[in-house]
Amino acid sequence: MNRSLAALALAAGLAAAPVLAAPAWAAEGSLVLYTSQPQTDAQGTIDAFRAEHPDIEVSFVRDGTPKIMAKLRAELEAGAPQADVLLIADSVTMEGLKRDDVLLAHEDADLSAYPDGLHDPAKFWFATKLITTGIVYNDAAPFVPTSWADLTRPEAKGLVAMPSPLASGAALIHTVTLTGNLADGWGYYEQLKANGALAEGANGGVLKAVAGGEKLFGMIVDFMPIREKAKGAPVSFVFPEEGVSAVTEPVAILKTTKNPDAARAFVDFLLSRSGQELAAAQGYIPADPAVALPEGYPARDTIKVLPFDPAKALAEEADNRARFEAIFQP
Repeated sequence: MNRSLAALALAAGLAAAPVLAAPAWAAEGSLVLYTSQPQTDAQGTIDAFRAEHPDIEVSFVRDGTPKIMAKLRAELEAGAPQADVLLIADSVTMEGLKRDDVLLAHEDADLSAYPDGLHDPAKFWFATKLITTGIVYNDAAPFVPTSWADLTRPEAKGLVAMPSPLASGAALIHTVTLTGNLADGWGYYEQLKANGALAEGANGGVLKAVAGGEKLFGMIVDFMPIREKAKGAPVSFVFPEEGVSAVTEPVAILKTTKNPDAARAFVDFLLSRSGQELAAAQGYIPADPAVALPEGYPARDTIKVLPFDPAKALAEEADNRARFEAIFQP
């Protein structure tokens, strides 16, 4: 069944949940963060963390999740991993690392504010926000979309852009979520292809195409068009009525960390109220259901998040990529 963000809050039992203090880790020394956050967000996250933990020096490496993972895996194979903490795009990647016994569980992490099912139940990785994928449209579009089915309408023929799951982890999660929840399943993507939808690259290319008028509709992560609309771009974002997919930008500790106490303190900060308020200030939907959404977003209880199983998606990743490629790149 679809779950609204408000329903997640109710499931968490927020009204009755006690406010528990996070453990006081011996927070000092140095920490290396590997992250796929945008550069300014990564620096802002580190600055806010260090304001609470001034005795911890933090350096970071920033790149897209595929490149971050390639670097990390090369270091692991060489027996010389540099990262202490990972903050990357998606839970499927984290499930792969968990499967490979690379992560360190943070068993004392306080999840009392969060609903069940949002984080890894064994506490190897933790969601820090919800980045949903919905529909962006240009103000010159012939109609305002409200449904995923609208992208297959004749008026949208040849005017739809979408990121490719072959290039974007978030796009792969989105594809798996839609095909697992929409009535037409993979048939929906066959309809998109028949309607001339362009599937290539990542979310940034979709925004550029729609904002520039080359395309008038697109599938895209929420914060990009919402930020650009606030700057005056001729775009708007829609949360389709059937529901949206979501990546959670999870954080995890490497088993090989040289400073586990500082790493736990970093995770605790991101899960804390101040860490979640930082996520909102950066323009994202906080994972904590009690923290207000940023300006430009609708009420939390109007956003339906479609169910997604990261472990199942990991097991079927190769098949899903192949099936998408067979439709869009025959």
